[in-house]
Amino acid sequence: QLQLVESGGGLVQAGDSLRLSCAASGRTFSSYVMGWFRQAPGKERECVAVINWSGTSPYYTESVKGRFTISRDNAKNTVSLQMNSLKLADTAVYYCAAGFLTTTTERGFNSWGQGTQVTVSA
Repeated sequence: QLQLVESGGGLVQAGDSLRLSCAASGRTFSSYVMGWFRQAPGKERECVAVINWSGTSPYYTESVKGRFTISRDNAKNTVSLQMNSLKLADTAVYYCAAGFLTTTTERGFNSWGQGTQVTVSA
């Protein structure tokens, strides 16, 4: 299990950009599949993006394709989410997560950060 800490959330206007970062501590970070999830008030937690150990063929949920980019730096034990052209619907608490198999389900990730708030205003 990894220890994960998110940062970079904040209040922005629609159309602006934010970059979220997740710092991991623990052994063999490069062996983990990493993902970003989000949860808005009153809604279910949603998988936003997933990246495998090599960084190839990342997954994005349809609503963020072309706007968000997930990346990882195994040498620094970090994973990031670049969010461009933010919309009101992107407002949520964003969580980074780690697992051992490629999946988009919440139950497939066994390490979770505490979350960082992203608020998009009109």
